[in-house]
Amino acid sequence: MLTISVNGQKRQVSSPEGTPLLYVLRNELGVDSPQFGCGMAQCGACSILLDGKEVRSCITPAMMAAGKEITTIEGLSARWAQQKHLSPAQAAKTLHPVQEAWIEQQTPLCGICQSGMMIKATELLESNPNPSVEQIKDAFTNSAPSPRLCRCGSYIAIIDAVRFASTLMAKGGAQ
Repeated sequence: MLTISVNGQKRQVSSPEGTPLLYVLRNELGVDSPQFGCGMAQCGACSILLDGKEVRSCITPAMMAAGKEITTIEGLSARWAQQKHLSPAQAAKTLHPVQEAWIEQQTPLCGICQSGMMIKATELLESNPNPSVEQIKDAFTNSAPSPRLCRCGSYIAIIDAVRFASTLMAKGGAQ
């Protein structure tokens, strides 16, 4: 039995250690935001944060998560609340600025890739709070096994949302 930490909660999993994290999260733990896109780390729909770094959960064995923190978009609010030292009452009413930006900018079209896009945006903004458009494009294109793919072509909306999230984060959260 393997113990992993998902969005701040320790979870016991019975899947074999070599099972891709995507299947463990979705099928065993009911965490639905990471999507099955290609199954070969080529699209980014399955992206999660593993100790703050974006990984493709479709090719990451469950054993690689032992002793590390997994964050999915379900955990972004709590991650932001912890970073900002919000009270439990404040945290319960708070979305992560990336989530706020995605809603405000009406970024998703079909939505299949958006979880992975939001995870990448969070990783980028935690390391570079005020990225330029070129840095955003570079992060989404060159910082993983392959570029993140959006079949709907919402790339401009994604860039706008990342820039808006950057503004929100600089202000300390939602407008």
